[in-house]
Amino acid sequence: MSYTSDPASFPEPVDLSHHLSRSTKARVASQIKRFYKYFAIPGISQLAGGLPNDKYFPYDTLEAKVAHPNRWTPTPNKPIDPPSNDPPTAGLASTSIATRKDKDDPPSARLVVPHSSGVQDPTRIIDLKSALQYGTAQGYPSLYTFIRQFTRENMHPFVPYKGGPDIILTCGSTDGFSKTIQAFSNEWAEGHDPVEERPGLLAEGYCYMNAIQTVIPKGFNIAPVAIDDEGMVAKGPGGLEDVLENWDFSRGRRPHLLYTVTIGQNPTSGTLSVARRTEIYALCVQYDILIVEDDPYWYLQFPSSSPAAAATPKPKKSSGFEFLDSLIPSYLSLDYQGRVIRLDTFSKTVAPGCRLGWITAQPALIERLLRITESSTQQPSGFVQSMIAELLMGPQSSTDPGRGGAKDGSGWKVDGWVRWLEGLRGNYERRMNDMCNVLNDNKHAVKAGRRKSLTDVADDEDEWAVVEKTKIYDFVRPLGGMFVWIRFDFSSHPLAKQVPAQRLSQALWVFWTTKPYRVLVAPGTMFAPTADIRDGDAFNCARLCFAACPVDEVKSITKRFSEGAQAFWRIKSVEKINKLLEEEETETGQVDAGLALLNGMC
Repeated sequence: MSYTSDPASFPEPVDLSHHLSRSTKARVASQIKRFYKYFAIPGISQLAGGLPNDKYFPYDTLEAKVAHPNRWTPTPNKPIDPPSNDPPTAGLASTSIATRKDKDDPPSARLVVPHSSGVQDPTRIIDLKSALQYGTAQGYPSLYTFIRQFTRENMHPFVPYKGGPDIILTCGSTDGFSKTIQAFSNEWAEGHDPVEERPGLLAEGYCYMNAIQTVIPKGFNIAPVAIDDEGMVAKGPGGLEDVLENWDFSRGRRPHLLYTVTIGQNPTSGTLSVARRTEIYALCVQYDILIVEDDPYWYLQFPSSSPAAAATPKPKKSSGFEFLDSLIPSYLSLDYQGRVIRLDTFSKTVAPGCRLGWITAQPALIERLLRITESSTQQPSGFVQSMIAELLMGPQSSTDPGRGGAKDGSGWKVDGWVRWLEGLRGNYERRMNDMCNVLNDNKHAVKAGRRKSLTDVADDEDEWAVVEKTKIYDFVRPLGGMFVWIRFDFSSHPLAKQVPAQRLSQALWVFWTTKPYRVLVAPGTMFAPTADIRDGDAFNCARLCFAACPVDEVKSITKRFSEGAQAFWRIKSVEKINKLLEEEETETGQVDAGLALLNGMC
């Protein structure tokens, strides 16, 4: 569909209430929460709610030493041409610290959340008196207001349906996804419910398994869609159109939910172009599908991996920031029907322990999610919300005793938040390039020897070197995210004809954990949404995360990974493979526990 940039010409979002679950349709507004709007009336005496007295909260203030928003050095917003697996160097800063003081003690601000700010406007209050009290389920009003404005005006300034989207704060993206599934699907049980009512979830052929593990106990069919270096494929064998057109209704109803990570896809690191998004969105309109866009890595798009010809198209409406305008936009920028439900999180931009995020969608869907939240998690932690709000917004009056995250005690504001995101992108982009450069230099096993010449003279000058190079693995330099997806060629291993590839893969994983390599990688089988993919291909793959390594150890850790792979390719004894796997089997409990922990962090 074509549309102008004039909001007055935008269509109304379509009615998607037929997708709501039975329980979600039946929900009504909380009888208790409806009183909260009256709490803000000046001078009103509150006898209605069961609120504890804020004077008895044991916290007088919350204080922290926080970073200035310009702590990290950004990288350029424009692509470098030509991209390849060769080391990109042009324009990339060699240091990750923006300031020139001691890197172990960079400049910081003293943040203070006071017990009482003295501010009367509920959309501007940031204090413990309000944040630690019962509150509205949509989120702490001041933080909700900031994020909603940032979402609508800066992140997604162009959403082509009338009125634009609304938001609701969540306890992180996992919470947001769980509530989305609860809102738009009914649980199904084999032997209890008709097969034609069984729900389905469309997902990438390799995907974030916490999402899959959320829906499987609810009886979902998992419908994997083929992927390529970009991400989900729209057309062709195994693509979205193929899956939907040829759906086997004996498995259940055709899926009406599509779950996708479009930037730095977890685990493959694919980044979906606007053109591909347009194709997929059209299919979702045709087949009446809701798009659940989980996008924790949106800010981590790496121009150094992109060809200049693939630069992001000029946005229909500017965000006001060159950095944000340079990013591939969300599905929301195409969403003229209001069928996109976007999940965002502070986990990758502040810290995972915040357990704070938000959902963006058309207002009618947000209202139903609000009803679910009122009787479940309610709003996220007041401690976290007040700290984030003070960091970003700072004190809201001249008499407010709070202190924000800026040098002068004010908040970071929108421009400071965007500058922080730019710096984070710069640091992760440098790490990505450090890892990929080492991987690229060491993806071959090299076997060198010397042969005599055909003459009878055996002088050294008449000898010549023979070098045999065997490619062990390959990868595509990520366009975004935190991961590098490695694909191994086990058919090139010396024992390929004697040991099945699955068994070699398992032995290699164990081998990496031994001295002197000591690296733990995420096996591809962790991200296979179906048994067919797990048993047919996933053992060829592994996911590396460059985000958590100490910055000065990324290269050395990656080198140990590569050297471990090369050493494994020199193993010519089946007994050695068997011994590695026997050792794993004797420590099965430890291995399973380690993988479970790893899966929880993925």
